[in-house]
Amino acid sequence: MAKHIEEKFETYHKDNPHVYDLFVRFAKEAKESGRDKFSAYAIFERIRWFVDVETRGDRFKVNNNYRPYYARKMMEEYPEFHDFFHIRELQ
Repeated sequence: MAKHIEEKFETYHKDNPHVYDLFVRFAKEAKESGRDKFSAYAIFERIRWFVDVETRGDRFKVNNNYRPYYARKMMEEYPEFHDFFHIRELQ
């Protein structure tokens, strides 16, 4: 099942790179505030707040099933975040 979700994530990410940009932005803000660990869940909620309340324009939905993929992607691409998110083994 994880492979199926991962494939959907890859398609979603390709079609919506702005979501990852926001994920990275808010994770960096969390780290810069002095946190050694942070929640991908909280970042997703921040993305929702930002899109729904702080900005104008097209709204989009983010699927909670993609949180672990965004966290893993960021930890892979940004070595300083290698253990920033608590992750579990994918099922």
